[in-house]
Amino acid sequence: MAGASSPPSVPITPLLKDELDIVIPTIRNLDFLEMWRPFFQPYHLIIVQDGDPSKTINVPEGFDYELYNRNDINRILGPKASCISFKDSACRCFGYMVSKKKYIYTIDDDCFVAKDPSGKQINALEQHVKNLLSPSTPFFFNTLYDPFREGADFVRGYPFSLRQGAPTAVSHGLWLNIPDYDAPTQLVKPLERNTRYVDAVLTIPKGTLFPMCGMNLAFNRELIGPAMYFGLMGDGQPIGRYDDMWAGWCIKVICDHLGLGVKTGLPYIWHSKASNPFVNLKKEYNGIFWQEELIPFFQSATLTKESNTVQKCYIELSKQVKDKLGKVDPYFNKLADAMVTWIEAWDELNPSPNADAVVVNGTAKAK
Repeated sequence: MAGASSPPSVPITPLLKDELDIVIPTIRNLDFLEMWRPFFQPYHLIIVQDGDPSKTINVPEGFDYELYNRNDINRILGPKASCISFKDSACRCFGYMVSKKKYIYTIDDDCFVAKDPSGKQINALEQHVKNLLSPSTPFFFNTLYDPFREGADFVRGYPFSLRQGAPTAVSHGLWLNIPDYDAPTQLVKPLERNTRYVDAVLTIPKGTLFPMCGMNLAFNRELIGPAMYFGLMGDGQPIGRYDDMWAGWCIKVICDHLGLGVKTGLPYIWHSKASNPFVNLKKEYNGIFWQEELIPFFQSATLTKESNTVQKCYIELSKQVKDKLGKVDPYFNKLADAMVTWIEAWDELNPSPNADAVVVNGTAKAK
């Protein structure tokens, strides 16, 4: 099932070729792109180099890409570069900020092409695009999961008034082989491998949080991009490995407020490498305790009707983080300030009229 075989030779027609950027955080040469070449080569790549900026990152020939290291981030953002994490995969969100495309797909450099149960290689990017281009159903659960997939529909009893669905802001993909476990689970299940391929896509219901994983993720940048901030993690911070989950909790609260949808399930990628559980435990230690406060906070978080843009939602949420989570640890005051800095930096780099569009019933409208 591993993606070690030769890539398919049949050319594919890329979806949204000029409307999507692929964002990759890395500290190493990107040899893994060879396996993804049939699927990724038509697209523009934004590579965010973490760690030592003097190190040369090699990218296979034939890819259209731009590469940013820490020096570039400092040069472009100036003092606001403080909001971008260092020595943590959260640095990837800088790529979201500098992109000018409508859609983003982000993938880790230890993720390879997976195969479905028939042995066919999975074009993860194509499936993400299909998820994003079809509506979500956050307000009423369809027992056949995604009713917009071929061969499915709304079941008897599903309200007709809700069958138009909501715009899909996020497509959350899954992984075969190495599971995305926290350090304690890694330690007690060191040989665990995910071999279950579930052929399903479903909308996460309104009011329900989820643990978002950033290794195989796509989103509509115009609908939710300013909230896709992976926090202040890694070097110099008291926590790591909660970056994508922090973003997931924030975007879910905002998507619920603005009438947007989040899908999870297909596509799968092949996660090739287990990170060190002892190193992970050091990074996660505070988070394991803090999340018992964080989850109830996000579960009860509400936003005012005045927060009718993603930016306004995110600023309001940052104030709640400071007011309520600042009591848990001073770190959250720092994180709340970084959330504001992130929005300021985003708006500076994205001054288009749509950057502050009002969202009405899940649709962005110019003010």
